[in-house]
Amino acid sequence: MLTDLILASAQLWVPLLVLGLGYFAGRSAERTHYASIHAREESMPDVPLVTARTLHDDRPVAEANLVTGSVVVSIDAYKRFAMSLRNLVGGEARGYSSLIDRARREALLRMRESFPEADVFLNFRMETATLFSGRGKNPGSVEIVAYATAIRFADS
Repeated sequence: MLTDLILASAQLWVPLLVLGLGYFAGRSAERTHYASIHAREESMPDVPLVTARTLHDDRPVAEANLVTGSVVVSIDAYKRFAMSLRNLVGGEARGYSSLIDRARREALLRMRESFPEADVFLNFRMETATLFSGRGKNPGSVEIVAYATAIRFADS
C-alpha cells in the first residue's frame, strides 16, 4: 500500500520537477542570450540599414558585398508546454514573441558582424521561417535570415 502511494506520488512530482527545471534552465539561457545581444548591440557602430534598392549618393563605392546573417532559435520545453496550454484558452503567445525577438536581433547582429567596415547596408531584408516540431501545429524553432548589400565608400 505504501509503495503504491510512493509510486503515485512520484508519477505526479517527477513531471512537475522536470517542468520546473525546464522553466529555470530556459529562463537562464534566455537571459544569457539577451545579455550577449545587448553587449554586442552596444559595441556595434551606428551603420544605417536602408530598405531602398538604390542609393542616391554621389560618393564613389570602394566595395559592395552581399552580407547575410542567419540563426535558428528553438523554444524550450517549458515554453512549449505553456504555449500548448495557452492554445487551449487563447490569448497572446508571449513565449513565442521573445523567441522571435531574440532570433531577429541575433540574425541582424550576425549580418552586421560579417562586414563591420560597411558605411551603409542597402536593400536590407529579413526572412522568417517557422520550423515545426512534428507534433501538431506548434512551432519548434524559428529560422531568421537577414541580408543586405554592404557598401563601403572610397573616402571612408
